[in-house]
Amino acid sequence: MASRGQSNAPSRRDFLRYAAAGAGAVGAGALITGCAGGAVRKAPVPTGPPQYGGRLRVGIVGGSSKDTLDAHAPVTHPDQARIFQLYDTLLRYDDEYLIQPALAESVESDPQATTWTIRLREGLEFHDGKTVTAEDVIHSLRRIADPDDPKNGAVGLSSLDLNAMRAMDPRTVRLTLSRPDVTLPDQFAEYGNGIVPVGYDPKRPVGTGPFRFDSFEPGQQSLFTKNANYWRDGEPYVDEIVIIDFPDDTARINALLGGQVDAIDQVPLGLLRVLDADPNLRLLESETGSWIPFTMRVDRPPFDDVRVRQAFRLVVDREQMIRQVLGGHGTVGNDLYAPADPLFNSALPQRKRDVNKARQLLREAGKENLTVELVTSPVAAGVVEAAQVFAQQAAEAGITVNIRRVDTGEFFGDMYLSWDFAQDFWFSRNFLAQASSGSLPESPYNETHWDHPEFNQLVLEARGTTDAARRKELVARAQQIEWESGGYIVWGFPNQLDAHSVRVVGLAPDKSGIPLNSYGFRHAWLAK
Repeated sequence: MASRGQSNAPSRRDFLRYAAAGAGAVGAGALITGCAGGAVRKAPVPTGPPQYGGRLRVGIVGGSSKDTLDAHAPVTHPDQARIFQLYDTLLRYDDEYLIQPALAESVESDPQATTWTIRLREGLEFHDGKTVTAEDVIHSLRRIADPDDPKNGAVGLSSLDLNAMRAMDPRTVRLTLSRPDVTLPDQFAEYGNGIVPVGYDPKRPVGTGPFRFDSFEPGQQSLFTKNANYWRDGEPYVDEIVIIDFPDDTARINALLGGQVDAIDQVPLGLLRVLDADPNLRLLESETGSWIPFTMRVDRPPFDDVRVRQAFRLVVDREQMIRQVLGGHGTVGNDLYAPADPLFNSALPQRKRDVNKARQLLREAGKENLTVELVTSPVAAGVVEAAQVFAQQAAEAGITVNIRRVDTGEFFGDMYLSWDFAQDFWFSRNFLAQASSGSLPESPYNETHWDHPEFNQLVLEARGTTDAARRKELVARAQQIEWESGGYIVWGFPNQLDAHSVRVVGLAPDKSGIPLNSYGFRHAWLAK
């Protein structure tokens, strides 16, 4: 077996990524005006080709004793950061959120979208040297969609006939579906649907990713070492990756300022000025379709009354949220997710604040002077701040919001998906993929307990419709239903704000909303 990715010569792609990083750099001796109010002399971005070697240390928000290395069951940011190092998917999303080949060189369907053929790249190896084969793909898909132990991506792969998957040859898989499904490419690109070997054990994880597993302390840190046989030519550049959990924002910022880590995700907006004033740090900002919603359980009082849900949506001053919570680093939402999806229903009117209407709806529901508990946690930047601003806004409609702040371990613990009124975070997804993850009765993260028969049928029909115009009609109606009576308050789409030392080169803006260029440490390098 020929080894892949051992060359130390930078590829053309490396050069283009380096050139893009340098094009926006502040030249040596240049002055820029920072948020701190004065001119800050920024250290120049390193020049020259990518360099190999070194240990990249990264501070990630959250983490707890429930952290996992399972390729198919990530929940928190540290979980997600780890699986991007260990595993690869059949397809992937690029920085513009467009699907590109990854482990699969091609994924094709018949005209009815009922039979799909996956063709693997040649020469792929797992970390233990085993060749990646069609049987590993079949094993991975069965593990994810196992009805007795479904993983995060199970609903998205529910159209697969698990008994009809066939290895046509060592590199080719033939899938026969139980119903047509045009969304399979989206599912194959989901970061939680990585390919693992037959016999996979998440306690001793083996994947095809740019880094190999070395050590793992749940809630503390993880160490990964370079995969010298990685299939992407020239990558990765650094020898080691250390991922450190930081549930506390201040500790994470101090670690970056003090040089204990080289990069952090989820910069707290209140500390942007501190970071911007440091000449040796750089902010990485990306416009995304990520969202940090309020979640109302539609099957429990008071939110089982649609008038209450509508009232809560009407008390939100979305523009104020963007200004006060995000510091202007984001865009207004309309209680719908997937704004970048070509199928997005942009014809729906923008919901605006109307306190009088909210009061009227609460009176009609017999819920005047309502008191609710809102469970919040620092699971993503802006979540706790949004809770505080919402409580102030709701008070004007006679709603008393008692905020209960818990740590990330408790939030994602036994009560996760059971809170009556809470918050969460989601990265960019297209509508049908997102609905499968969180808005169907069988979804793994149906945090609002949404179960609307017409909505369910529309999503199912849209997934199986090959006619693009008809699919757009179906999605438009489904989004209208969720806009009118769903359990989400989607007030805005925050930009992703991360930070790193000027020595870290190779990270770029990323529309996926996944921090630090989709935790893309495979193409990051450290300037000496």
